[in-house]
Order: sequence, then C-alpha cells, then structure tokens
Amino acid sequence: MKKILVADDEAHILHVVSMKLKNAGYEIITAMDGEEAAELAKAELPDLVITDYQMPIMTGLEFCKSLRTC
Repeated sequence: MKKILVADDEAHILHVVSMKLKNAGYEIITAMDGEEAAELAKAELPDLVITDYQMPIMTGLEFCKSLRTC
C-alpha cells in the first residue's frame, strides 16, 4: 500500500484530505506543522507528500527543502 504524508495546520483540511485519500486505499500519515512533518518523513519514508505552504514552526517550503537531506 502506498504511503502519503499530509501536512497542514488547519485540522479540518487535514481531516478532509486524509479521509479522501484513505478511502481511496492509501496509508495516511498526518502532521500539523512542518517540523513534525519533517520528523515523520524521515521516519516513515512516504511515497508522496502533500503539504500546506504556510504552517507554524517550519513552512511547507522549508519542509520540502529539508526532505533533500533525507
């Protein structure tokens, strides 16, 4: 099963996106900020990442840049 990491600081968006993808048969990992997303990405090695741009602690862009070091 393909694993997708969804990162968004807005709980309702995170929930809707996650449920749609889960119903489509994907394994979902969620994060509420960029720092948490970076930690999960390194630990879980998702096949795809969907991220919000503006998040607390670490923005979506900073998070994406951090993935290059994985």
